[in-house]
Amino acid sequence: MKQSIVTLDMEGVLTPEIWIAVAERTGLPELRRTTRDEPDYDKLMLYRIDILDRHGITLSKIQDVIGSLTPLPGAAEFLDELRRRVQVVILSDTFEQFADPFMRQFGRPALLCHRLIVKDDRIAGYQLRMADQKRHAVAALQSLNYNVIAAGDSFNDTTMLAQANSGFLFHAPDNIVRQFPQFPAVNDYPELLNLILARC
Repeated sequence: MKQSIVTLDMEGVLTPEIWIAVAERTGLPELRRTTRDEPDYDKLMLYRIDILDRHGITLSKIQDVIGSLTPLPGAAEFLDELRRRVQVVILSDTFEQFADPFMRQFGRPALLCHRLIVKDDRIAGYQLRMADQKRHAVAALQSLNYNVIAAGDSFNDTTMLAQANSGFLFHAPDNIVRQFPQFPAVNDYPELLNLILARC
């Protein structure tokens, strides 16, 4: 029997959506657009960077917002219990400069994500670690003979879920649940924990 490893998305699964929190704090509803709404990640990020530039919103201001956020209710307990049973890797399309406060709160689980390009506290661009990194990470773990169980909530998670041996949608909006009926949709942590452990 193969060893198992779990890959989880971060925002929407374990933490609030950072860009939505920034939208609420800055009063810029345009920033509420996320990967739940826009499947083209490059288009989405260029749109966000343009808005930040036009309104003079710096990395420091965004980090202040992130520093005030806490994980979703029950997320830390879920992750602690899951990590007691199986290895976990967080695969996120967030950025190192955004994720760090949450990683501290979670006890520093393994995180694979991207990096922002910052000039004088202004977000000038972003550097993808690689395109479709979540799917590639799952495939790499499978090449090491792992059974991979994955969970995510957005368009950018669906290739990861399809690549995994077992994939689940968690807290996914209705439009994604309807578009991807091949992935069981779950909305509470105890149910997700049981489904994951049943496949380990």
